[in-house]
Amino acid sequence: MQVLVINGSARKEKGYLAMVLEPFMHGMRKAGAIVDLLYSEQLNVESCIGDFSCWYGNPGKCHINDTMQSVYPRLKEADVLVLGIPVYFPLPGAMQNFLNRFMPLMNPILKYINGHTQIQFHDDVRIKKIVLVSVCGWWEIGNFDTVTHIAKEICQKASVEFAGAVLRSHADLLPEKEDEANKVFEALRKVGFSLVKDGILPQNLLDVIAEPLISEKKLRQRLTK
Repeated sequence: MQVLVINGSARKEKGYLAMVLEPFMHGMRKAGAIVDLLYSEQLNVESCIGDFSCWYGNPGKCHINDTMQSVYPRLKEADVLVLGIPVYFPLPGAMQNFLNRFMPLMNPILKYINGHTQIQFHDDVRIKKIVLVSVCGWWEIGNFDTVTHIAKEICQKASVEFAGAVLRSHADLLPEKEDEANKVFEALRKVGFSLVKDGILPQNLLDVIAEPLISEKKLRQRLTK
């Protein structure tokens, strides 16, 4: 299995998203997957200009000559795409540019299924599952609603499976909560392993990953000092 992981954090390998992605990727590799990691911040992807030439002029080809041209082959070869998206307001700009440049991967043949317009990846795109991995600094899981909706919408529009969301709120507390963090990291490794071996993200493990590390009141007090 080929897995492509996109770390959308502006802090790249030094961010809390990287801290969460690392054991998740370790589990996937242990299960036998070939895991490729890219940082959207390093790609310097230009904005999509929305002229639809990749659909109607030269289908499947983007005329913007930037680093995304080297990423398209890696996207096409991936069986699973992992979108690592930290919660900003709502998400980092470099990651938004990256997602918008998916257009050339899509075959512009519209289908209407259950009241929704859907398309499909071109035949040479192998992606069958998309996973969201996200972190935020605030307390409640509801902070992930927007990025989760975006990931699900991409899957619905592209007619691929949304395999699930790995969510870790107030991730910045992981370094100081060693015992709790070790449980989270072990659950992340197991989830990555299960994704490759069984094709699922077990809900009981996702619950461990998302378990609060502090009360909402205490976190609010910390953040408002």
